[in-house]
Amino acid sequence: MERKSTEESLQLAKKILGYIESETLTLEQKKNIVSESVDNFTNHVTKAILRHRKSVSTDFSVVEWEDEGAVFRDTLGDEYIDCLGGYGVYLLGHRNPKVVKAVQAQLNRYALHSQEMVDPLRGYLSQLVAYITPGDLQHSYLVNCGTEANEMALKLARLATGKKWFISTERGFHGKTMGSLSASGKGTFREPYLPLVPGFQHVPYGNADAVEQAIRMLISTGESVAGVIVEPIQGEGGVNIPPDDYLPRLRQICDRYECLLIVDEVQTGMGRTGTMFGVDHWNVVPDIMTLGKAFGGGVMPIAAMVAKRKWWDQMEENPFLLGSSTFGGNPLCCAGAIAGIHTILEEDIPGMAKEKGDYIMKGLREIQQQYPGVLVDVRGRGLLIGMEFADNALGYTLAKQLFGKKILVGGTLNNATVIRLEPPAIISYDQIDYVLACIEEGVSQLAKESSAIVG
Repeated sequence: MERKSTEESLQLAKKILGYIESETLTLEQKKNIVSESVDNFTNHVTKAILRHRKSVSTDFSVVEWEDEGAVFRDTLGDEYIDCLGGYGVYLLGHRNPKVVKAVQAQLNRYALHSQEMVDPLRGYLSQLVAYITPGDLQHSYLVNCGTEANEMALKLARLATGKKWFISTERGFHGKTMGSLSASGKGTFREPYLPLVPGFQHVPYGNADAVEQAIRMLISTGESVAGVIVEPIQGEGGVNIPPDDYLPRLRQICDRYECLLIVDEVQTGMGRTGTMFGVDHWNVVPDIMTLGKAFGGGVMPIAAMVAKRKWWDQMEENPFLLGSSTFGGNPLCCAGAIAGIHTILEEDIPGMAKEKGDYIMKGLREIQQQYPGVLVDVRGRGLLIGMEFADNALGYTLAKQLFGKKILVGGTLNNATVIRLEPPAIISYDQIDYVLACIEEGVSQLAKESSAIVG
């Protein structure tokens, strides 16, 4: 594509701003946005996204345009119940008014920090994070997304301990930048970039003995171990819940071998699993914790790496040795995170997530007991729930069926064996009942079709 003239570029920008700034759109404008969006993804983003989008891979007519509460609307005004929740982002719902109010108030004051003066909201948010996180976690490094937070955690562990290796887990997911990807345990994401950052050994998730054996073997061969990185509950890996002694034993093992326990709470944190943090289910205090997704209140993109003070002292000589994120901890994002935390505490979002999660799990287990040949397992904590199907085709078909009934879930063409349900905590019981009824209807239909094929 050849470079366009200034006038052509201005015309395009003016048209787009017209879409953004218009309170209402004409039918022609709505249709144009749909066709232009598909064309733009094909020619200027990547066409593959259109083929691999969750449960709507064959439907190009749905373009997300508005949202509020537990729903989003397309350009034509059709409303969808969001049970995908941005893979954990929308814990407080879409455009939570308390969070939006704080961000707008800060925008009216100033938007980004100068990089040189003291910006107060970064300090206030870090103080608030120290208040709500377990044990003696105290210092925060604020960044833009979860993978960046995990990069900071890995760097701090090496910097603080002077050691090199990390133990991670199969099916673990910590992001797709090079360090985080090296820690992740899914070959599909890793293989195109091998060799990755050296010094990572993967062991089965939920097996504390395997972690200890890996550490012992590395030490016995002259290596050193900086840390163990783990999710309290695996999300991308299939909503896998570890044995109750797993996290406590990892804490003991890390203490025994003088390495750091890094807990990735990007998806499980901020109340998603029915407690403020996933580790709270097992009363474990990590050395380093990473936060993201719901951390910005569902409005702003922000993440954090939080660590104990004793591991932070290495930074005192050069605070920029760990990193220097240009936009990390900017005032708008900090305002969103502060308002999000306030809402989580004031409205007891963890309690709400537990209560509604238990309700959903009860309904899903009843469906699973009726159709075990299709829906083979249901598992989860709070509003991080996984439905495991007998094969990918069944899960993908259900995801498409649900989307046809205006429900978005986390199923994919490549791997829909486990479909995730991560609705906002503010989802209503009427909405939940509708979702459960549609799931039951869909699973029942799949069971009949499977029986007909077998017969």
